[in-house]
Amino acid sequence: MSQSDDQIASAWSFISNHGHVLVCIGRNSNVRVRDIAQAVGITERAVLRILGEREEVGVIARIREGRRTRYEIDERLPLRHPIEAQHSVGELLQLLGS
Repeated sequence: MSQSDDQIASAWSFISNHGHVLVCIGRNSNVRVRDIAQAVGITERAVLRILGEREEVGVIARIREGRRTRYEIDERLPLRHPIEAQHSVGELLQLLGS
């Protein structure tokens, strides 16, 4: 593999940033936005955008507990793409070790 092939391979991932954010929450519902951003390799602003989008469609719920926020994932929801629609969010998280 040439250097450019190595760079392309290292930048490519099967799971989107949306998926990575859900995995982080699945592993720790009390995880901070800062920690999600660091783990996924994106900005805190990008994490907040993803959380807002997922909250809008009902995948996650934000629960304020004092100064902290806890997240709940509705694992019963089906995945959105027709190819995966027979599987749930929970199945995906289980597969990814959450």
